[in-house]
Amino acid sequence: MDGETLSPAAVRPAPAASCNGAAYEVQRPQEQLLPIVVASPHSGAVYPRAFLDASPLDLDLLRRSEDCHVDRLGSGAVGIGAPLLRAHFPRVFLDVNREPWELDPAMFAEPLPGYVKTRTPRIAAGLGTIPRSVGNGLEIYRSKLTFSEARQRVEGLHAPYHAQLAALVEETHRRFGQALLIDLHSMPSASWGGRWPRGRKGADIVLGDRHGTACSPDITASADAHLRERGYSVVRNDPYPGGYTTRRYGRPGKGRHALQVEINRALYMNEATLAPRAGFARLARDLTALFECLAASLPHRPA
Repeated sequence: MDGETLSPAAVRPAPAASCNGAAYEVQRPQEQLLPIVVASPHSGAVYPRAFLDASPLDLDLLRRSEDCHVDRLGSGAVGIGAPLLRAHFPRVFLDVNREPWELDPAMFAEPLPGYVKTRTPRIAAGLGTIPRSVGNGLEIYRSKLTFSEARQRVEGLHAPYHAQLAALVEETHRRFGQALLIDLHSMPSASWGGRWPRGRKGADIVLGDRHGTACSPDITASADAHLRERGYSVVRNDPYPGGYTTRRYGRPGKGRHALQVEINRALYMNEATLAPRAGFARLARDLTALFECLAASLPHRPA
């Protein structure tokens, strides 16, 4: 629900509009004109004071996992007739692009319930629903957590976020007979080390459709071609094929498509200071044009 609160004592690390204690925000157009929903799950920057006090890391280190400014990059969707959902809580506190109970048992002071998934590649990497580490394996917490803390986060943040996202997708599908969820993310420019030629350290955009299972290949191909025409280097599904959100909402056979879009942070911001760069405005315009392009690629059919 929009009224779910994070904490009465939360810290806003960067200038932004007040979230009024809400876990997330839906920005809606006056009328929805496009069969698209845009989501920014990892751009939240409201850090609860108790969480900061529990970590040996300073705020600059904790923010390394944040998709800083991605919600602003995608906000042009609202002006062309599509809703935007953005989380206010940070990914390092709770990651909604993971299954709800994907937890590392080594982080907790007591045994976890049997329904909790405790062995996945994401957990092994320190990146479960409640992450264990940030940056280059830096441990987030000084001491072990209680399961009640995890339950509060999952039930108070993960569940309402996905309830709202599911409602937006269903509303869109009922209205247009089709729905495309565009899940916006950012990636560090050094994500791939030195694999790219001419000193480049990564693609500009990675499109993730879970290898064609979450989104029609025609839609992914349209996104690829549109971005290449505007000068961006694009790859598909490597190294980001899409996460829990793409898998959960992508049902191409039922007219529900989900496409993850990972944006190289060097395109639009200084990765050390997190300040937007001169390319920010151009990228925002190009993403808005991408949304329009993809909407046109979806047939308008009655539900």
